[in-house]
Amino acid sequence: MSEIENAAALWVHKIPVPGEDSHKYTRGHAVFLGGSRMTGAARMAAEAAMRIGAGVCTIVADPAAADIYRAGAPHILYEPLESLSRFAADHLADPRRNAALIGPGAGRADDKGLRHAVLESLVTRKALVLDADALNVFEGKTADFFTALHENAVLTPHEGEFSRLFGPLSGQKGEDAIAAARKTEAIILLKGAETVIAHPDGRVVVNRHASPFLATAGAGDVLAGMIVGLLAQKMDPFDAACAATWIHGEAALRIGPGLVAPDLIAEIPEILRELT
Repeated sequence: MSEIENAAALWVHKIPVPGEDSHKYTRGHAVFLGGSRMTGAARMAAEAAMRIGAGVCTIVADPAAADIYRAGAPHILYEPLESLSRFAADHLADPRRNAALIGPGAGRADDKGLRHAVLESLVTRKALVLDADALNVFEGKTADFFTALHENAVLTPHEGEFSRLFGPLSGQKGEDAIAAARKTEAIILLKGAETVIAHPDGRVVVNRHASPFLATAGAGDVLAGMIVGLLAQKMDPFDAACAATWIHGEAALRIGPGLVAPDLIAEIPEILRELT
């Protein structure tokens, strides 16, 4: 296995740039499954997706949390969730809704429903980022999950979440990530001090362009939102994962001490201006 160091030269020419005839839907409509208690996760993810270029973002969540989501950023839409089992049918059917994020802040109040939401979303074959509890909920129940995964899905586990799905890490993160990618046919983004992005075809990119100040609540939610924002713009899933990881790390390096997750979002536009 040959690992490649993540760098802008790998993907910068693929970053989506709107044309003169672009409108909000040509830039993609990303959908976020929001939690009823940890509401900040989906809100930060959606904001990050818009800052990196998605044209429309909609958070779908329990009506009990509607006031919180509606009081958030005015450019991010909210829709009430009837039930987790209806998430894909009710909120991903519109063909303009071409990417989704499930996991950040989702919680474990209804494991069966969350598993159903993930599996039905995968059936659509739309671009999908799965993080946090969208992964944890399949611990010990991976058979149907692994079968449903496909090349338009990006999994973003930290090492604990990865171990719950794929077993203990061997100490060779690249080897572990590529084995998981081949098993699932999905893109695996294994987070850590060195983040590894693996493709089922054997490509492995290692990201060391980051900062220890990323060890803060919400940083992973921002990264997941950045990835789905690029996917909504039809960027290739592997390239989107690599680009978002580098930009996320660059933002953290610029901020340094005192970093909190929303700071990362604020850095995205300037980094994009310099890259494109």
